Amino acid sequence: MTGSSSPDPLHGVTLQRVVERLEGRYGWDGLARRVPVRCFQHDPSVASSLKFLRKTPWARARVEALYVEMVREEQET
Repeated sequence: MTGSSSPDPLHGVTLQRVVERLEGRYGWDGLARRVPVRCFQHDPSVASSLKFLRKTPWARARVEALYVEMVREEQET
């Protein structure tokens, strides 16, 4: 979040916002290449992704790590 005092890029950001921002930047195809899970590869949607990620800790961790990497890259530019 812009102007946040927390150094954690995930602080105050919902999982839905994480998925929407990643999809906006990479598209579903790019997201599926970076995190190869079915919810990104076959008939992807934010709703199906959220349902899967909330039940699958390892996939959620990879998505959140990708988001943190994206935010850090954006801050460098």
